[in-house]
Amino acid sequence: MGGALGKGDSPKKSWVPETKLEAKMVEAMQRRECHGCTTRSFNTIILKFPKIDESFRKCRAIFEQFDEDSNGAIDQEELKKCFSKLEISFSEEDINDLFKACDFNDDLGMKFNEFIVLLCLVYLFKDDPKALHAKSRIGMPNLEATFETLVDTFVFLDKNRDGYVSKNEMVQAINETTSGERSSGRIAMKRFEEMDWDKNGMVNFKEFLFAFTRWVGIDEGEDE
Repeated sequence: MGGALGKGDSPKKSWVPETKLEAKMVEAMQRRECHGCTTRSFNTIILKFPKIDESFRKCRAIFEQFDEDSNGAIDQEELKKCFSKLEISFSEEDINDLFKACDFNDDLGMKFNEFIVLLCLVYLFKDDPKALHAKSRIGMPNLEATFETLVDTFVFLDKNRDGYVSKNEMVQAINETTSGERSSGRIAMKRFEEMDWDKNGMVNFKEFLFAFTRWVGIDEGEDE
């Protein structure tokens, strides 16, 4: 996702979002990055995995509530009803864009992990001053606290504040935690490869979220 420009372009503009939603995602993240982050090392993030996993799993009941035909996936019509029930004020175009972006397998059905990613994106977008839903909340304080942890983690990784995480930034983040350990570079590369879904060398917030659901143990194939 995103495309590189020529060598003569400004470094800050060297990566161009390919979709309108990705552009919104990058803009929202850059606004958030202006406030800095509280995360100080990757280890502190890892220590939070169990609590984040527990928070995610509490979404299962919400997911099942809106999976009206109980087929293990939420379709676009079910998602629209979900947004209405949760009082999330997005336009139909925004909902369709979010659905398309989070339906990673293009199977017209949003699995549980994809639903979590979508809710986190909703959380990120909620402070958009240009949006009608600027004051909306998901209505789940504990879940929102978890989403804020994920946003804060991405801010920690995105050292140059451009809305994307590069390989070098991932290495830098891991090295801050495991200074002097020979394995730190390999760890960073493994984590980065897990995030870089489309293998283009840059990770946006959505790709980071998908990787994170797997890191904490939520995966699309689970049948719990």
